[in-house]
Amino acid sequence: MTCPRVGHIDFLNVLPLSYSYNHGAAQGLSITRGVPAVLNNDLINGRLDMSNSSSIVYARHSEKLVILPDVCVSTDGPVQSILLISKKPIESLTDDKIILTAKSATSHCLLKIILRSYGAIPNYYVRHVGPDKPIPDDATASLLIGDDALWCYHHREEGLYYYDLGQEWQELTGQKMVYALWVVNRDFAESNPEMLQLIYDRVTKAFRKYPDQKDTIIRSVLDDKPFTYEQLDSYLYNTIQWDLTEEYKKGLETFYALAHNMNLIEHIPELHFAKVRRN
Repeated sequence: MTCPRVGHIDFLNVLPLSYSYNHGAAQGLSITRGVPAVLNNDLINGRLDMSNSSSIVYARHSEKLVILPDVCVSTDGPVQSILLISKKPIESLTDDKIILTAKSATSHCLLKIILRSYGAIPNYYVRHVGPDKPIPDDATASLLIGDDALWCYHHREEGLYYYDLGQEWQELTGQKMVYALWVVNRDFAESNPEMLQLIYDRVTKAFRKYPDQKDTIIRSVLDDKPFTYEQLDSYLYNTIQWDLTEEYKKGLETFYALAHNMNLIEHIPELHFAKVRRN
């Protein structure tokens, strides 16, 4: 068969897997790297067999996808890399203009849920926004994700308000938040069980080995990323979680329920997992 087509959202929150792919784990795979919005679209349109993907994508296309067990991108509280940056306090937002990064999907829904809890119904616009000018002149606030948001988290401009959506979610629901899943096209999962098992083993192993390899892995990107060792260690070791436990599944189901209540998804999906021998 041809090499499985595997998407890889190459943010720092999956650095252990990026490192693993760069050191042999990509052998026999056709890896496509990109931002969530692009790879999400490639996945649901059949151009990828599997990918790490915005968790909301599974809810919108659960009829054609299954979840790779035991792995996700999640936090129990603050996330550092999903930020609402605003010119005024969050409780003062009403029908203001808010720019949503074009890179994302889950965070758009998460922000809408959180702002609705404050009574705000903003006017949202999706377009490029970056850390060099986090809020355009014509907007009140912006949503940033990934490495851009992480940079802004550590380089705050005086006079602006910063809201970590992981922390906001926990204050709203008391639960953990799952931002991304590894999802697989059902047809591929059913037709290629051995290759699916190989991919599952490689992905879960990369994150499982991280505590023992974190010094090497963090230092491998220090010359290319605008962060210190201490910042990345705090982010990857103390903030981001990768184990999709029952508590995180509960948080995911709550996210889907609230998204459905706001008509952000058509139905609340059941969580269907790919059949693999689990580690």
